[in-house]
Amino acid sequence: MRQAMAEAEVGDDVMGEDPTVNELQKIAAEMFGMEASLFVPSGTMSNLIAVMVHCRERGDEMIVGDLSHLHIYEQGGSAQLAGVHATTVTTRPDGTFNLMQLEAKIRHGYPDPHYPRTRLICVENTHNIQGGRVLPLPFLQEVRALADRYGLSVHLDGARVMNAAVALDVPPSTILQHTHTVSVCLSKGLGSPVGTLLAGPQDFISRAVRCRKALGGGMRQAGVLAAAGKLSLQQMIGRLGEDHHNARTFALALLDCEPSLFVVDMSAVETNILRFRIKDSALSPQEFCARMGQVGVGEEAALGQGVQVLMYPHHENSIRAVWHLGISPEDTQLAIKKMQFVAAQLLNKQVKAQ
Repeated sequence: MRQAMAEAEVGDDVMGEDPTVNELQKIAAEMFGMEASLFVPSGTMSNLIAVMVHCRERGDEMIVGDLSHLHIYEQGGSAQLAGVHATTVTTRPDGTFNLMQLEAKIRHGYPDPHYPRTRLICVENTHNIQGGRVLPLPFLQEVRALADRYGLSVHLDGARVMNAAVALDVPPSTILQHTHTVSVCLSKGLGSPVGTLLAGPQDFISRAVRCRKALGGGMRQAGVLAAAGKLSLQQMIGRLGEDHHNARTFALALLDCEPSLFVVDMSAVETNILRFRIKDSALSPQEFCARMGQVGVGEEAALGQGVQVLMYPHHENSIRAVWHLGISPEDTQLAIKKMQFVAAQLLNKQVKAQ
């Protein structure tokens, strides 16, 4: 990938003249089943651009899941920078939401001056906070049918939509046929250092170019980054199943751990994100993650080496662990040994306290 970046043919992408960027955008549009795509620096910017284009007037409204990345982790940029109001629907454990509740959130009073105008429905696939859940295709189909009925657009935050496609064993276009636009990250499991692709109809992308420029996302010789993105789309998608397998391997090890310390819903382990909980309230997610991330006393003697595993205290007192290109099956086995070591430490501490 670094060699491809170093050898990339470049031009001025702000002027549409970078051949590597243009080729990446063409590859992505064809893969996604969209008319056109646009290379942007980040997923947060990509989602914001989508909101800005779909919701063309200040005070327009979008409907988002209350646990969506766009709503929780993007600093309220849609309101802060685009003047777009968000109303939320309840995110269910599988990342979907109730369609009756969704329909009830749609405003019907326009141009009544009291209310915003509903323009957009946003969905997320795979769903980050809910642990990498894959949205069922029938759900997406029903959301799109509802949107079409009321003249609304559907945007998919598909940062990890390639993980969803691999989990469902379908091409990404099968998922994306139910959305008007999509944002797809080239980093994360796909391995690029930088970049996201925003895709949709040609007129949407034409307006998106203007928004990207306004947000400071116009890059000049961006082909050095797009070259990495090309490799991500052409060579990295097939290996995402390895991440899914590694996540499941670790999840099963949590359930087999003695003493029985962890709670895992195996039906929710669908892709590369694992959420789990600790049964013993005496051990907080913060303390567990701290212990996993540092080399403990006696660890090198017990395991043959020190192992540092980075995890994250997460939503609703859970712990979040994510597998990606840089985590091998061998790394996963080391993480399992470290987890078992930390669990044994906790047991010894409890025994001494009795």
